Amino acid sequence: MQTKARKPRAENAAKRSLQMIEATLRSVARHGLARTTLASVSAEAGLSQGVAVFYFESKDKLLAAAFRHHYEIYRKTWRAAFESAGADPAAQVAAIVRADFDPTVFNRESLAVWHAYWGDSTARPLYADISQEYDRERGEALALACAALAGGDRAAGSEMAAAIDALSDGLWLRAHLTPVWSGPGDSLALAGSLVARHGFEAARRAGGLISAT
Repeated sequence: MQTKARKPRAENAAKRSLQMIEATLRSVARHGLARTTLASVSAEAGLSQGVAVFYFESKDKLLAAAFRHHYEIYRKTWRAAFESAGADPAAQVAAIVRADFDPTVFNRESLAVWHAYWGDSTARPLYADISQEYDRERGEALALACAALAGGDRAAGSEMAAAIDALSDGLWLRAHLTPVWSGPGDSLALAGSLVARHGFEAARRAGGLISAT
């Protein structure tokens, strides 16, 4: 009987924690990190500040948990795309790039959250540490696929992967700063075009796959 009682409590705790985390991300998207408080998050979640303190202890821990959750969504998105691409390195590169412009991660609210945390990562090294932790796995997968496209040349693969990351980052920033939201279509098409021009024949095939629907 005691085990049965614990399960609903655990499920309720997980539900409340997720409510607070999702409310935190909405608050960060609307108000930025500095103006996000336990009060603003609690109001967004429709829960008391006591719930936030009970589960996360402090605003700093809640913000860190929310950032990790945001990265987990991104991680699941790109990994699902990468795994569905099979063993073809061109398809793998294309899948990772397309995932960067999936509406799940490429939308107004999501981009506002990314840039709020990244903009504060110098003052709060924890955010930089979280970014590095999650970005490392994707970076390694992308670099290996790019190296395979370059005939096993790891240096060329790392160069192409770095260029793709810079391209995605730049397109995310441009979309974030543009007053009128136009969706992912133009950004995805531009990414495909620029990857195709990277400098070796296999990249052109990857670029074509990026733009394909």
